[in-house]
Amino acid sequence: MSLPEVKSRIEAACRAAGRPASSVSLVAASKGQSLDSIWEVLDQGHRLFGENRVQEAERRWPPLRAKYPGVKIHCIGHLQTNKVREAVQIFDVIHTLDSVRLADALQEEMEKQSRKLPCFIQVNTGEEPQKGGVTPKELESLFRHCRDAHLPVEGLMCIPPHHEIPDTHFALLHKLAQGLGVKQLSMGMSADFETAIRYGATHVRVGTALFGIRENAKAV
Repeated sequence: MSLPEVKSRIEAACRAAGRPASSVSLVAASKGQSLDSIWEVLDQGHRLFGENRVQEAERRWPPLRAKYPGVKIHCIGHLQTNKVREAVQIFDVIHTLDSVRLADALQEEMEKQSRKLPCFIQVNTGEEPQKGGVTPKELESLFRHCRDAHLPVEGLMCIPPHHEIPDTHFALLHKLAQGLGVKQLSMGMSADFETAIRYGATHVRVGTALFGIRENAKAV
């Protein structure tokens, strides 16, 4: 699927939900993609990308940013505390804040670098042991800690269980965000971004629909 086709589907989903298309940001999930594929999307004017790994983002984006002004890179993969310094340097937004330890490391590093990166708390709505994120019951405690530490938490993020319909999880994340008074929701990938928009997504993370399926990779 091309970039114009994905954008057209986002616009249609927004119309169906009674929302302006401008209320949803398309994060092009470029993990593991070739530079040719990324150049193609950049050349069409897209400037918002998501990377899962600090090392990959460090390697590819500085030269691309020099050539394509206005690029923004979001961290959409698990972030280890030993990579926080590099993450604060390279990323513009963090979608995967999931612990007090990581929150404290990010806050300390943001102060050192004089950069304030908007953050999303990742919520493990399915409470899957193999997946990152806090459980819904743990969310308020982490949110309060971040607020007290003046960490700029602006929204919530989730990845529904692969084997379940996503509606319940998107609805839950929306409800949790309302309870905390945060406005942004990072939810929805290639297979379900239109559903996510119906439940209030402000950021959809789309990889496969834009770039095609990577070898030995699951759709994102």
